[in-house]
Amino acid sequence: MGTSVQVTPLCGVFNENPLSYLVSIDGFNFLIDCGWNDLFDPTLLQPLSKVAATIDAVLLSYSDTLHLGALPYAMKQFGLSAPVYATEPVYRLGLLTMYDQYLSRKQVSEFDLFTLDDIDSAFQKVTSLTYSQNHHLSGKGEGIVIAPHVAGHLLGGTVWKITKDGEDVIYAVDLNHRKERHLNGTVLSSFVRPAVLITDAYNALNNQPSRRGDKEKEFGETLKKTLGAGGNVLLPVDTAGRVLELILILEQYWSDKSLNYPIFFLTYVASSMIDYVKSFLEWMSDSIAKSFEQNRENPFLLKHVTFFINKSELDNAPDGPKVVITSMASLEVGFSHDIFVEWASDPRNLVLFTERGQFATLARILQADPPPKAVKVTMSKRVPLVGEELIAYEEEQNRLKKEEALKAALIKEEEESKALHGADINASDPMVIDVSKTHASHDGRILFPGANALRVAGTRGGGYRDILMDGFSPSSTSVAPMFPFYDNTSEWDDFGEVINPDNYVIKDQDMDETGMLVGGNFDGKFDEGSASLILDTKPSKVVQNELTVQVKCSLIYMDFEGRSDGRSIKTILSHVAPLKLVLVHGSAEATEHLKQHCLKHVCPHVYAPHIEETIDVTSDLCAYKVQLSEKLMSNVHFKKLGDYEVAWVDAEVGKTDSGMLSLLPCSAAAPMHKSVLVGDLKMADFKQFLGSKGIQVEFAGGALRCGEYVTIRKVGDASQKGGASGPQQILIEGPLCEDYYKIRDYLYSQFFLL
Repeated sequence: MGTSVQVTPLCGVFNENPLSYLVSIDGFNFLIDCGWNDLFDPTLLQPLSKVAATIDAVLLSYSDTLHLGALPYAMKQFGLSAPVYATEPVYRLGLLTMYDQYLSRKQVSEFDLFTLDDIDSAFQKVTSLTYSQNHHLSGKGEGIVIAPHVAGHLLGGTVWKITKDGEDVIYAVDLNHRKERHLNGTVLSSFVRPAVLITDAYNALNNQPSRRGDKEKEFGETLKKTLGAGGNVLLPVDTAGRVLELILILEQYWSDKSLNYPIFFLTYVASSMIDYVKSFLEWMSDSIAKSFEQNRENPFLLKHVTFFINKSELDNAPDGPKVVITSMASLEVGFSHDIFVEWASDPRNLVLFTERGQFATLARILQADPPPKAVKVTMSKRVPLVGEELIAYEEEQNRLKKEEALKAALIKEEEESKALHGADINASDPMVIDVSKTHASHDGRILFPGANALRVAGTRGGGYRDILMDGFSPSSTSVAPMFPFYDNTSEWDDFGEVINPDNYVIKDQDMDETGMLVGGNFDGKFDEGSASLILDTKPSKVVQNELTVQVKCSLIYMDFEGRSDGRSIKTILSHVAPLKLVLVHGSAEATEHLKQHCLKHVCPHVYAPHIEETIDVTSDLCAYKVQLSEKLMSNVHFKKLGDYEVAWVDAEVGKTDSGMLSLLPCSAAAPMHKSVLVGDLKMADFKQFLGSKGIQVEFAGGALRCGEYVTIRKVGDASQKGGASGPQQILIEGPLCEDYYKIRDYLYSQFFLL
């Protein structure tokens, strides 16, 4: 029986809702992605609330809200306390994304689903991993290895590979196989025949025939035309995701065309985000890494883009045509919402969407065909309290402070009372006076040398007696005449006393770091609006009013989502050829379309589960754990094959005392076995290898023509389900001559002979 694998969608199947899936591997529960949408609807998280306490580890694949937006709320409300794993960019940029989400909402509502402290607390649980880093879990997860791999789409985007007992479970959603300006394409195609592949159908019905260069040219010309006509351009974007690619496209186009129109990037965390991105060059495309190594060029040292963290800075900018890149992409809240309301009525202006709006958001409504001529919006603004409202607020705060002070005083008085009267005298304590064995005077006092007196409870008679003591005056709360003693209850281990790091945190330093992250420079300064939100220094309220906005500006959608199109997805799946395939995240139509295609061309086991439906995708492979005896291993010779070592073993199967299967040396001489060639020959690589050996080689009719007489070809059924994973043979044809034997030796050198 193979490794036990169960998959349970918690959100994001048969629709475009946020992504969140429970994957159980031999009883170890992974929560893969923990997304929320820009509407922050708690009802979407009900399935997660039922299983949050059972989660053993959380894996995050991207830094946007759809993949990690519910993490702070789940940890605060649902008891989710598992360790979290992500790449460094997903960790850092995801943190800033959640800061921006919180500040955008706190500015226009009494948002209380989570706070900045909740965000910090959640992301403190993140363990950062690098690409291809194998991380071995311990404890309940002993034997499970997780590793992040390049996914494309967003900086730090991850394809998660989970391995147990040699079987791979791969989670790969929102992929992009295309190489972009700042990102490499996904490496999913390098995995072949995993036991389980979980992927999405989001783009299964979409095709992208145009080349990247043509699309970017059209994008630039559209902006230039609007600006040339005296209009402004609004680009609603995410906080720290696809906006990076758009910024590089604009930088290049502005440089090539020598344009002088200003470009403003406006979010609460704009400057901090770009400072982080400058340090993530090793996570970007090969061309960026090479350019930095050779010329020390950082593409995010921007010349044409100005960063703002407050709308007042934009309002104070010079009048004239401009491009404003701002969050949120959904237009639900944030600076993009307010700017859209201001600019929508001017027909010269342009709102250019670069990604599909989330369901039921203002952006999705505006992307309808045909677009609406008018939309109703809610304008919200936080204003300081004044006059009677301020007086009432201050009176309420004073009342609450008095209640807290009274409550604290009562608690203190109760504790002192318990300390004075509630404790019994322990007769076995050598420092406790046993009045039953003392000499009493005629007036009932117990006599000791000295002048100090103390009233203690006697052990007889039920009343109080006076005692005279010499040397000190104990406090009124003492229950026995003894010197002050504080019991040290500190824990100790092999290295010394165990300390609590929280006792040594400098609070002022923490506040400076918060200011650095939110405010845009590393001197701990941030704008007044953000400061008042974080520190809550001024009493304020939210004022709302409903508006009907006449949409006269141009509305254009151009796909810069950075996801593979339907045709590419099908090609990749055919190459990967998983044993079992699970489809998630996509419309019902797209999911069913991709499912039917994969049943015909990829594998016979394709699943599309519903919310909270658990499917068992345990591998059908017969895998057994065996113990190799030391005597057997001493005669085995391993050969290196990629990341593995392989060897041929002749052995007899037995059992250990504990009942585990064991391989033992053969009791008789092992029979001879046929030679086995281990490896995977790629014809293109072999062509290059032969060329380096001075042999003239070329492809002809699907075969490799080597020299004048020798031909090498692959034969076999490559069209079966599983594609290239089917059994194939390599034939070498030609007359028996010197070239034939030389090329055959070169061919053998590409394999391992066992």
